[in-house]
Amino acid sequence: MTAPAMAALAHPALAAQAQSVDWPAITPPTLTAVLALAVLVADLFLPERRKPLLGVITLVGLAAALLTLLPLIGEDRATFCVADAAGGACSYTADGFTLVVQLLVLGGALLTAVLSLATVRDDRLPAGEYWFLLLASAAGAALLPASRDLATLVIALEVASLPAFALVGLRRGERRSAEAALKFFLSSVAATAVTLLGVSFVYAVTGTLHLTEIAGRLPDADPELHTLAQAGVALTLVGFAFKTAAAPFHFWVPDTYTGAPVPVAGYLSVVGKTVGLTGIALVTVLAFPSYGEVWGPLLAVLAAVTMTAGNTAALRQRPGRRHSAVRLLAWSSVGQAGYLLVPLAAAAYTGTPDEAVGATLAYALMYAAVNLGAFAVVALVARARPAGRLTDHRALYATHPAHALALGFFLLCLAGLPPGVIGLFAKVAVFSAAVDAGLGWLAVVMALNVVVALVYYLRWTALLFRPAAAGAGLPRAAPRPLTAAVALAALIGVALSGAPQLILRFTATGLF
Repeated sequence: MTAPAMAALAHPALAAQAQSVDWPAITPPTLTAVLALAVLVADLFLPERRKPLLGVITLVGLAAALLTLLPLIGEDRATFCVADAAGGACSYTADGFTLVVQLLVLGGALLTAVLSLATVRDDRLPAGEYWFLLLASAAGAALLPASRDLATLVIALEVASLPAFALVGLRRGERRSAEAALKFFLSSVAATAVTLLGVSFVYAVTGTLHLTEIAGRLPDADPELHTLAQAGVALTLVGFAFKTAAAPFHFWVPDTYTGAPVPVAGYLSVVGKTVGLTGIALVTVLAFPSYGEVWGPLLAVLAAVTMTAGNTAALRQRPGRRHSAVRLLAWSSVGQAGYLLVPLAAAAYTGTPDEAVGATLAYALMYAAVNLGAFAVVALVARARPAGRLTDHRALYATHPAHALALGFFLLCLAGLPPGVIGLFAKVAVFSAAVDAGLGWLAVVMALNVVVALVYYLRWTALLFRPAAAGAGLPRAAPRPLTAAVALAALIGVALSGAPQLILRFTATGLF
C-alpha cells in the first residue's frame, strides 16, 4: 500500500479529499500524448530508410484513440473533482459534447495524417519531428473539450497551439515558412496574454477557476466588481476568438496558411478552428451564462464582421496569383468561422443553448471533412505546379476526373448547394438558430454572405471542367496517400449528406 493511501486511511479528512482517476474517460487525449512521445523516441533509433514507419504508427495510434471513444458513448463521466466543492466541481468531464468534439478533432488529425504521408516524403520534412508535433497538438485539442476549469482550458489551448507554430515553420531554409510561423507565434502569444488577463479578472471576482462554480458565483458577486467581471468575460474570449480566426483576430490566417505545408494549413483550418469554437462554447454557456448581455452581442458582431471580411477577401483573390488556391481557402475558412459563430451568439438569447451549440458542432463536422478534402486536392495539384494558383486547377477533370469531381463536391458543400446536401443542411441549421434567437439582422447578414461566397466557389468549380490550354495538362499519376485522403473525405461528405437529421440529433445529444 502506498504512503498516500495509508495516510488517507489514517485520516478520514484526507480520505474524503482522495481522488480516483477515471482512466477510460481520459484515454483519448492520454493515448494520443503517449503516442507522440513514443514516436519521438522511436525516431532516435530508426534508420532513415525506416522513417516512413513513423507515419504508419501515427495513423494506427490515431485510429486507436478514436476507438477509445466507443466505451464512453451514452455516459457522462467526470474525474479530477474537488470533493468539498458544492456540486462536486470537476476539471475533466467526458460528456456528449466532449465526445463529439474529440471525434471531430481526432478524426481531423487522422485525415491530416493520411494527407501528410506524401508531403513528409516529398518535401523531405523531418519525419520524427513532424509526427510528434502533429500528435502533441492533437492531444491538446482532444483535452480541451473535456476541460471544465479555466486553467486546464488555457493549458489545453497552448498544448494544441505550440506544436502548430513549429509545424508551420518546419520547412527548413524556406523564408516564407519561417515568416508565417513567426507571425502566427507572436500574434498567438499576444492573444493568449489577453486571455490570461481576462481569466485573472474572473478569478478576482469569483475566487474559483471551475466553470460551474464561476457560473454560480458571478450573479452574486460584489456589485462594485461588476465592471471588472464584464471586462474579464470579454477578455477571456480573445484567445479562443484568435484560434477561431474571428475578425479582427484573423490577420495571421492567409500568410500562415500559404507558408505552411498544405496538410498543416488544412489541419489549422479544421482542428485549430474547432479548438477555438469549443473554448468559446465552454466559457460562455457554462461559465458566463449570467453575462449573456456581454458575450451575446459581442459574438454576434464578431460573426457578422468575420463572415463579411472573409468572403469579401476571398472574392478578391486573383486566380493567377501565386498560392491563390490556398489563400482562397484561407479566406474562405475565415468566412466559415463567421457562420460557426452564429449559433454560439444565439445561445445567449435562447433558453436551449445546448441546441444552439449543437448547430455549431453539426456545421463543424461538415466543414471538417470537406475542407480537408479540398486541401488534399490542392496538395495533389501543387505536386506538379508548386505555384499553387487557382488557374493551375483548370481542366483537372481531363486528367484526374475523380479528383475533380471530389473537389467540385467539396466546394459545393462549402457553398451550401446540391449535391452537397450536408452543406445546405448545415447552413439552414445555423440560419434557423439565428432566427429562433431573434437575431434577424444576423440572419440577413449571413444570407448576403452566402450569396457572395457562391461566386468564388462556383468560379473555382467551373474552372475544373474547362478545356485545358495547350501543353497545360497535369500528370495522371497521383500518390496513393493523397488519393486515399481525397476518397476518405468524399466518403465522409457523402455519408453526412445521406443522414443530415441524424447528424444534428447526434451533435445535440447530451450537451452540457
